[in-house]
Amino acid sequence: MDYKDYYKVMGVERSATQDEIKRAYRKLARKYHPDVNKEPSAEAKFKELGEAYEVLKDPEKRAAYDQLGSNWRAGQDFQPPPDWGAGFEQRGGMPGDEADFSDFFEALFGRAGAARRAAGGRGTQGVHLRGQDHHAQVFIDLEDAYRGATRTLTLRMPEIDAQGRVVTRERTLQVQIPKGVRAGQHIRLAGQGEPGVGEGGPGDLYLEIGFNPHSLYRVEGRDVFVDLPLAPWEAALGAEVQAPTPDGPVAVKIPPTTTSGRRLRLKGRGIPGATPGDLYVVTQIVLPPADSDAARAAYQQLQRACPTFNPRAQRQQGA
Repeated sequence: MDYKDYYKVMGVERSATQDEIKRAYRKLARKYHPDVNKEPSAEAKFKELGEAYEVLKDPEKRAAYDQLGSNWRAGQDFQPPPDWGAGFEQRGGMPGDEADFSDFFEALFGRAGAARRAAGGRGTQGVHLRGQDHHAQVFIDLEDAYRGATRTLTLRMPEIDAQGRVVTRERTLQVQIPKGVRAGQHIRLAGQGEPGVGEGGPGDLYLEIGFNPHSLYRVEGRDVFVDLPLAPWEAALGAEVQAPTPDGPVAVKIPPTTTSGRRLRLKGRGIPGATPGDLYVVTQIVLPPADSDAARAAYQQLQRACPTFNPRAQRQQGA
């Protein structure tokens, strides 16, 4: 079934006040009333206008309509959830005693009213609807994932005010960052989403975790990568050097004849978890500058000691 934009029918913005909606209805009702307007389409337009006003004049109905309407997308049929509106009891008729509701209106409110009557007619005080879940993305330091942390977050979140309008308010929350959290994971804060309508409970807030850029580390899933600069003799002869990790420096053995770009795996030193990630040390050979006579002489001696060495030999063979 097609989604009906009641705000468009009324010719008002979604942020319109209740008084603005009432004035728009009175103006359009006079224009399209069948006793005044003899155009063939006037009666249908008048009924559509009355249906829209029946919803938008009531803050509770309006809030429920806004909440469901936000899930609709152009080109899709509108299908309200099967359990939507539990607790709603239809009251009264449309303006002008018109009760010829459209299929769309019946799908929203008629089905919910039937559910209420089947339950014995309890609680006829409007909509009882669980609040929407909210989603936000937060960025933490990689070290927080290793140790856990408590962070104060300020979020701008939409809420529905007493007039049924969507407003944005700032909220400050103390959030516990669990040890072992990874990028893309969600933290659920129960009851911290949008307030419910009537007796409906609040929704939840889901925080999607991301990592702040780090000057040393790169993250892939639970694995962490860090570049480790080496002197030529450390790479050629082998050595034991200190490598940084988010948990503090560790000693790493460099095998002889290590080349630049080699990955040395430190098992289980990635992001913690039931199956922890690994930390990979990526070797980067750094040449000392030839900025003195002694340094230049040392390079010349190395050149004489390795007369057949050609760093481009493998590339030339593959050409």
